[in-house]
Amino acid sequence: MTITRRPKITSRYTKLIAGAIYCLVGGVSFGQGLPGTENGEWRYLGGDAGHTRSSPLDQINRSNFADLEQAWIWRGDNFGSSLDFFSRSTPIYVDGVLYTVATPRRQVVAIDPETGENLWTFREPETIRHQRSPRQAYGKGVAYAEVNGRGVIYVTSPGFFLWALDAKTGRPLENWGSEFPVGQFPETGVIDLIPKLVEDWGPWQDYVVAGGQYDPDYGIPRELGMVTASAPPIVVNGVVVVLVGHQPSYGQTRIENVPGDIMGFDAETGEFLWKFHSIPRPGEVGHETWLNDAWRFSGDISTWAPASADPELGLVYMVTNASTVQAYSGHRPGNNLFGGSVLALDVKTGERRWHYQIHRSDQWNYDLPTPPMLMDLTVDGQKIPALIQNTKQGLVFAFNRETGEPIWPIEERSVMQTEVPGNWTAATQPYPTWPQPVDPIVIDGLTEEFVIDYTPELKQQALALLEDFRIGGLYVPALPRNHGNDFTNNIGCLGAGNVIPHPPVADPSTGMMYSSHSRSCFAPGFMEPTNGTDRDNPNYPKPGEGGVTPNSTPTTGRTVAAWLPRGGGGMPTIDGLRLFKPMDSQLTAYQMNTGEKTWSLPIGPTLEQITSHPLLAEVDIPESGGLGWSIQMVTGDVLVQARAMSEGGVQFIPDEPLTLNARDKVSGELLASVALPAPAQYGMMTYLHEGKQYIVVQIGSSRTDFPGSLVAYRLP
Repeated sequence: MTITRRPKITSRYTKLIAGAIYCLVGGVSFGQGLPGTENGEWRYLGGDAGHTRSSPLDQINRSNFADLEQAWIWRGDNFGSSLDFFSRSTPIYVDGVLYTVATPRRQVVAIDPETGENLWTFREPETIRHQRSPRQAYGKGVAYAEVNGRGVIYVTSPGFFLWALDAKTGRPLENWGSEFPVGQFPETGVIDLIPKLVEDWGPWQDYVVAGGQYDPDYGIPRELGMVTASAPPIVVNGVVVVLVGHQPSYGQTRIENVPGDIMGFDAETGEFLWKFHSIPRPGEVGHETWLNDAWRFSGDISTWAPASADPELGLVYMVTNASTVQAYSGHRPGNNLFGGSVLALDVKTGERRWHYQIHRSDQWNYDLPTPPMLMDLTVDGQKIPALIQNTKQGLVFAFNRETGEPIWPIEERSVMQTEVPGNWTAATQPYPTWPQPVDPIVIDGLTEEFVIDYTPELKQQALALLEDFRIGGLYVPALPRNHGNDFTNNIGCLGAGNVIPHPPVADPSTGMMYSSHSRSCFAPGFMEPTNGTDRDNPNYPKPGEGGVTPNSTPTTGRTVAAWLPRGGGGMPTIDGLRLFKPMDSQLTAYQMNTGEKTWSLPIGPTLEQITSHPLLAEVDIPESGGLGWSIQMVTGDVLVQARAMSEGGVQFIPDEPLTLNARDKVSGELLASVALPAPAQYGMMTYLHEGKQYIVVQIGSSRTDFPGSLVAYRLP
């Protein structure tokens, strides 16, 4: 340890009139009712408990944004290895201090908000569990609560421990949790989360009956599964709600894993309070959606993304991932509740208040990537406490967060069915009827409307190539390699892409939402039988123990998915030009009081591979956005926005200057810019310290001098 609700549905015409009235009078809203940003603070990862990434602070505004000066830079690489994707952690600001995590060790750091200097740091002692963690980084931040007048920082580590630290000193809390009998762990301030996670789980009980013993240093035996955490806990009404992560489902081949059950602990004492089964047991709601008795062995259903909460309702809201082996579900047929779902749990008891399954039996890596956003809306004159959920597919779902009832109707649509022997796909999937998706291509896929048409010749070539494919929408299954159809492959399209590194934001004061997205069309790789070979190799074995070793390919028989992707597929191009009209980086605004899109803009210049292509030399190319993603937040009267130019180890430094921008919230118009020292990352936040407002932006690229860092701005 180192201390250093649903209203009537109006016509589209009525909605347009309502949108116009909003633009004239500023919209109808009933306040920013969720806590977190009062008095200039930023107490949650997403600012307020609704995760809107919005603050009412207006000292920095459209009239003076261009005057911002760099106040300080905090260097994440001072704590060891800090690659680009390790900086996906937004600080919180509370009681005059900034708190964040850094590096794969998820080291907790308290930072002086005026100077950027470190006040204290905390690092968990080393364990084999940390080394084995399938997701060491991506901690995304910390949680905060006041307990008996004292500030406490809560963090979940890659090794799946929950820590409670004194906010002033960084020291583990006295008389909290329980002693952990390994290495240099303190006698208090920590909870080993694994025992409570697995104690009522059948495979674990069988393991113990057979003579197996719990090794707290190593964690869950490899043959049973693997667990970690990828998002911070959230503290609501005195309860610390712990989220769960696993090895990403798209990288799995084994069909077994430990379920990602959600747990609640007493914030004051660390006492275990409740657990919600993410894979329903017999007698529980949703159990019938797990056929083939898959509930017994199938795991995951992670809560990768951070949570949001409504303390007044006493509800905590989470989104979930798929179950094991995301490319194939023959071993786990059924809709697989609660996978791919929005969950609302009673924070005091862990009981399910409501849920909605956004997609069923996921085989496309469509895990819900962003926290549910909560804000109060006025729809057709009716006040609604709303929950808005954005998806990787580019769909926007809106619910009454108290009841779970959709604000606008959601319809069931038939989708393509799998042709892989033994596999299983849901017959229908849900599509919101309103709001419209961020990109209309997701409704029917790559139809002629979306085919590249820079020139008539290009369009004809593209249409000719597409005749060899079967066009679908979002839920396009992979085919067996020797499928015997008279077409080469299926083609599907996404509208949002991986929204994890560029989360949407909202403005509770106006009802506006801003979503960053990118168009992508794909032909899935072909599936082949595995013949029982397990290529899954996420960790080293316990010293002296057999099992998975580096570069090994052990066999595990029935525990391996029957079919898995084995390459192939891919979209054809025309001399490198994509067959669909590009939309590479787009920022779209919605007025959620009406559900209308209000504007949509390309972010960054069109890719050079398009503008300089010899087939387009004499063609006027429309703007389609550039590399990277748009990240943003709201403060006062501006939308603060920047381009995230590196993510997941891919870095690109553009020729144009890197800037932090102020945009008009109603029109998206660029108002002012200031220089950034390095590409932006994931998120930003703002706070008021000693009368001065600061904006902090995550930056970092291994191709710059500031990997895994933070930069702060303030007015002169």
